[in-house]
Amino acid sequence: MKKTSRHDVEKELIAITARLLDESGEPYRREISLDASLQRHLGIDSLGRAELFQRIEKSFDVRLPDRLLAEAETLADIVAGIMESGPALAQPVKKEIVTSHGERPRVDPASAKTLLDVLFLYGERSPDKAHIYFQNEEGSEEVITYGALLQSSLRVAAGLRERGLQTGETVAIMQPTHPRFFYTFFGTLLAGGIPVPIYPPFRMHMLEAYAQTEARILRNAEVRILVTFEQAEKLSLLLKSFVPSLKQVTTVEELIRPDALDHPFNANPANYAFIQYTSGSTADPKGVLLSHDNLLTNIKAYGQAIQVTPDDVAVSWLPLYHDMGLIGMWLGSLYYGVPLILLTPFSFLNHPERWLWAIHYHRGTLSGAPNFAYELCARKIDPALIEGLDLSTWRMAANGAEKVYPKTLEQFARKFAPYGFRRSALLPVYGLAESTVALTIPPVNRDFRLDAIQRKEFEENRRAVPAAAAEGKNVLQFVSCGPPIAGHEIRIVDDANQALPEREVGNLQFRGPSSMQGYYNNPKATEAIYHAGWLDSGDLAYLADGELFITGRRKDLIIKAGRNLYPAEIEELVGVVPGVRQGCVAAFEVSDAQHGTEQLIVVAETREKSKSGRARIRENIKEAVATSLDIVPDHVVLVEPHVVPKTSSGKLQRAACKAYYLEGRLNKSPIPAWLQLVRLGLQAAARKCLSALSVTGKFIYTLYIALIVGITFFPVFCLVKYSSRDTAARVVRVWAKWILRFAFCPVKVDGEEKLERVSPVIYAPNHASYIDSLVMISILPPQTRIVAKKELFHTPLIRTVVQKLDYLGVDRMDFSKGLEDTRRIESVLRAGASILIFPEGTFSYACGLRPFRLGAFKIATETGTPICPVALKGTRFILRDDEKLMCPRAVTVTVCEPVKAKGMEWQDVTHLRNVVRAEISKYCGEPSLDFIAAQAIAPKRTR
Repeated sequence: MKKTSRHDVEKELIAITARLLDESGEPYRREISLDASLQRHLGIDSLGRAELFQRIEKSFDVRLPDRLLAEAETLADIVAGIMESGPALAQPVKKEIVTSHGERPRVDPASAKTLLDVLFLYGERSPDKAHIYFQNEEGSEEVITYGALLQSSLRVAAGLRERGLQTGETVAIMQPTHPRFFYTFFGTLLAGGIPVPIYPPFRMHMLEAYAQTEARILRNAEVRILVTFEQAEKLSLLLKSFVPSLKQVTTVEELIRPDALDHPFNANPANYAFIQYTSGSTADPKGVLLSHDNLLTNIKAYGQAIQVTPDDVAVSWLPLYHDMGLIGMWLGSLYYGVPLILLTPFSFLNHPERWLWAIHYHRGTLSGAPNFAYELCARKIDPALIEGLDLSTWRMAANGAEKVYPKTLEQFARKFAPYGFRRSALLPVYGLAESTVALTIPPVNRDFRLDAIQRKEFEENRRAVPAAAAEGKNVLQFVSCGPPIAGHEIRIVDDANQALPEREVGNLQFRGPSSMQGYYNNPKATEAIYHAGWLDSGDLAYLADGELFITGRRKDLIIKAGRNLYPAEIEELVGVVPGVRQGCVAAFEVSDAQHGTEQLIVVAETREKSKSGRARIRENIKEAVATSLDIVPDHVVLVEPHVVPKTSSGKLQRAACKAYYLEGRLNKSPIPAWLQLVRLGLQAAARKCLSALSVTGKFIYTLYIALIVGITFFPVFCLVKYSSRDTAARVVRVWAKWILRFAFCPVKVDGEEKLERVSPVIYAPNHASYIDSLVMISILPPQTRIVAKKELFHTPLIRTVVQKLDYLGVDRMDFSKGLEDTRRIESVLRAGASILIFPEGTFSYACGLRPFRLGAFKIATETGTPICPVALKGTRFILRDDEKLMCPRAVTVTVCEPVKAKGMEWQDVTHLRNVVRAEISKYCGEPSLDFIAAQAIAPKRTR
């Protein structure tokens, strides 16, 4: 840095900031102080910060750390960063061009059925080959080999197992872009858990909103362990107060063990690979359930569409909590064995040219980003910073994850053509989390296709009629996102789900092998988007020549004066009005109950304070909309910077903005970060108090139950021991009923008449808690024999009861290893007695119907015995796994019609299992976890 006193640095920084605000068209009319908040007072957002930092580096001849871009709260923080920074070179650091990334791995990923198969294939067969070139924020490069990824992940998995992670439990990953993320992601899978990547906190002014959103995600996912990083540990610990399931908050450094896990989880294609939460741009975030098969199918299909070859090189700065960065770039590069050059998002935002230089130096061929990134590069990169840049190797530049604007494509192609960038490399794509990531992709090596259509026909009749001219006031342009990827289908339907012809605008639906399993712990939301095998995307679109053109979100559609208006176009028009913060405008409609009409509302952020200035901006907004669209907004609301709500990925939350408008909350001043922390702390303290009261109540209740059981058990034990088997069974049944009554756990039985049967039957209930056995004993005919684990026959006192009742002991429900047990069960059925078997074999803390073992169904098939599905609802919450305390809860038992196998073949056994499980799934009140195999582990692997 130039030799400058702190006072001079402060003075110059204020001057730079003032010039930036003046040039934005929104002059800051107050004196700028060093304590002014960049967000709350000055209204400088992420892109504004990037511009400010570039000017600072140029003026002071310094290189500011990328992390400061996110963490700086005030100008004083930036001053400290400037004083600590070293000198920067006038030109970007020149590196040697990497013409070869070494011999490519000799691996055929086609044999892999799961992500773990892919990891072991590369980690064991090509351990020394480079997988990721991580460009850290200091400018150096860290290479992660396939072997390092595998071994570090196994060591993290060992740490998770040590902390008691059970198969099928969720692990939240709150990590920035860093090698630790990869180790945690695969470490969770190897330990048998389910990764849940979530957005890490960086913006202090959004702490409260962040905590509320993340708490909803963590509660919905029933997260057991949260893996975070040192800077976020305190906030993460606060989240524990809001998430009852969360038992541990830890870091990768604390998790990683010296030795690798010997017996990793043995996944199959149907197993759950991870939960990716939607951005919440239109509603609360929802957890998209994806299996290994979903992921690999999508990766193969989009790889085929973009023609991935062994010579490709991927380059990305996209965040790893987002599907495009996680699946599209990282997991895709892992599957195909192509090197991934990885930058941090802040590195890109601070210096967008670094993305392009990474492509240059590593001869990158594949990269992608949302539309705003291409616009940022086109508008902001100084030609002096990219002198000598060569983008001729970049053959696939995907533009997706948000609305694609024709003008952005044109500007980017035009600006970077002199640097070897080919226009045909731009690839507008469409995808969504519910279809894993990719759904439609245009043909490669073709210029992007723009469709010019008549505005009037589009807005009034919802038809995309080609226009005579390419541009003009009466013309709209939409970008083709191509046809669906291999194996996937799309269609456009009306509101009655009837297919529409080409060039008619309607609801976009899709189906294919990449379609999600459903929304985690949200059956209502899942049911809402399924329509006779098709999934509703929530987007409006039309087809032309088999290619997809997205027009907007259905929930955001504005119907005004008989016209269909799209908020994105209104927001774009308003965003260029002087005084309005571009990209910080929301348009939506509200109902006017008094006049029975719809009103168009425009909310725009501005720094303007004076009444006259604001009045002028309102009139200019109305004029801009009226001039272009021949319609006038009913209300224009001007708000302070950072009031219009956005998701973590920067998408407008129009529904939330509308809610704020209706509640009168838009013009309230932003809450300071310190006050947000205080409020969060108070909320956490209140929740801890409530939790303490709840624990106290549960403790008293559990003590009460223990006393009842203790008082009644001995006389019951004596009656059982000295009575006949039938009398003992009736005594235990009555005792179980009274225990549940005294416990304030009423049991409602639907279909009770199906329990009274003369012929033998196998009762097959779901298994959610230790209470299940007590409930089933209280309702089943006394003659029913119960199949139980052999450990009970070695437990003092209990063994006397189970032996007297002639329970059938088995080896952990694994009938394939217990031929003698199986024969004994078959003989009991042939003798005319009914039996009770829990086909899940075990249960865990996580809600959900686990996969059924085949033993019971094989016995039923071979003996010709019908199976009676029984759905238990509510027992899990009386005594949940891992919890020592109980709480009262009503229980509903649904006894279904018995089902019999259609034949004696193996497929008849599996069909019987599937039918029984589907029937229980209807009534148990929990999601169907088809992807979790109970206690499945793989044998120890060796190289």
